[in-house]
Amino acid sequence: MKRACIFLLLFAGTLARAQQPSGDEILKKVDENSYSATRIVVYKMVIHGRRSSRTLRAKSWIEGEKKSFTEYLAPAREQGTKMLKLEDDLWMYSPSTDRTIRISGHMLRQSVMGSDLSYEDMMEDHVLTEMYQAALTGQEELNGRPCWVILCTAKTADPAYHSRKIWVDRERYIGLREERYAKSGRLLKTTDVDQIRHQGERWVAGRVVFKDALKEGEGTEFILEEVSFNQPIPAYLLSKAALRR
Repeated sequence: MKRACIFLLLFAGTLARAQQPSGDEILKKVDENSYSATRIVVYKMVIHGRRSSRTLRAKSWIEGEKKSFTEYLAPAREQGTKMLKLEDDLWMYSPSTDRTIRISGHMLRQSVMGSDLSYEDMMEDHVLTEMYQAALTGQEELNGRPCWVILCTAKTADPAYHSRKIWVDRERYIGLREERYAKSGRLLKTTDVDQIRHQGERWVAGRVVFKDALKEGEGTEFILEEVSFNQPIPAYLLSKAALRR
């Protein structure tokens, strides 16, 4: 009888492990939920400084992983500022100086408009499974939601972050929290999602708080106002000519 009980416990444990997805399978489902051929987004960034906060509003047109165009709509002093990503290059146009500059190399790690996001963060729209190998490290509850916890380690040469720890909602397959690390193991950035909405067949983050671990302050809120998926984007928008239009 004792042996039978031990066998049943071992069998139940093996069955439970067999029913768990692998880290790579979880990450693939995250990609399936988030990735689209095109995406058009209107959003606000609330940047919390040490003394005051300010809000920027922008619209982005994104095509695949390699092309995107962003125009700032408010406040007045930032209105008309534009950013264009083509492959690994980023250009920024400032209406106040009527100049277009290319941002590259170490400059990509600088803050965008004083926020907790870098230019690399703004450019990043990669399929995660192409960049990272994922391992399932456990299960936790976060914000009342059961989550898979996965550790993603870079499998490409020089990503912005060498590793990421992601708390993935087990039902909706959207990341609720993320910790992003340097190769040295130093924590560089965290993201926390506290508003999620269902749009079509997808779950999208309505509000995300980005926090640069190397800076003081309360972080930067990214608030989604509108989003549409797989809509046509005019070709002229994804070209350098659009920066001065």
